[in-house]
Amino acid sequence: MNNSTGMAGEEPVGAPPIRAISFDDVKASLGAGWSDFRARPGFGLFFGGIYMLGGLVILAFLTRIGSPWMIIPLAIGFPLLGPFVAVGLYEVSRRLAAGEPVTRKGVLAEVFHQRERQLGWMAFVVMFIFWIWVYQVRLLLALFLGFKSFSSWDAFVQVVLSTPEGWGFLAVGTVVGAFLASVLFSTTVIALPMLAEREVDFITAMITSVSTVVKNPVPMLGFGFIVGLITLLALLPLFAGLLIALPVLGHATWHLYKRATAPA
Repeated sequence: MNNSTGMAGEEPVGAPPIRAISFDDVKASLGAGWSDFRARPGFGLFFGGIYMLGGLVILAFLTRIGSPWMIIPLAIGFPLLGPFVAVGLYEVSRRLAAGEPVTRKGVLAEVFHQRERQLGWMAFVVMFIFWIWVYQVRLLLALFLGFKSFSSWDAFVQVVLSTPEGWGFLAVGTVVGAFLASVLFSTTVIALPMLAEREVDFITAMITSVSTVVKNPVPMLGFGFIVGLITLLALLPLFAGLLIALPVLGHATWHLYKRATAPA
């Protein structure tokens, strides 16, 4: 397979060697992500717009069924799905770095091509963890707050922040959520761009991703914290911040992957 039809190229099967990285690499990757977004903003706004639209659809659905307060836990878990929207951004960054033409046809063809490759299996992993997050929120609600129904997210926030039961729900939910986010980040941060570029199986990609985090825990988890914080802040103005935050972070993830792994 050549680069005109996808990222895979003539890549060897197997995990690449893992490099040691530092916060300088994280900083450089974020800077490169911003540069890629500025170089091709149309692609970034397109993929960021898809993510923003998804958030608004979820909000409208929850409002229609009378559970608008659920947007808070769902919004917190919503960033877990972001890496799949970023596949197109990986291709944009790859083409920019290689000096290849960045065309709509080429980038979108690569996105659709991924459904035939191992990246599709990662969707099951991500969705599984996302649904664990949703169900554990419901379970913690039942344990700490009973089966109360909240007419609005304002009422939900008031109960959570002003009652002992709400504090317990918030504390345990934060710990569980942080654990699930750490697991998902560790298994996907390198795996997703790696599967987009190389012909490896998704298990190998996940193991490589976890190994990269284990070898470089401080810079990698620091990058994960930055990604989570920026994404959550971008959710606040009706998901509008995702138009810029998602593409910049998607490009940055690609560059961090290239810095953390040896070339094919």
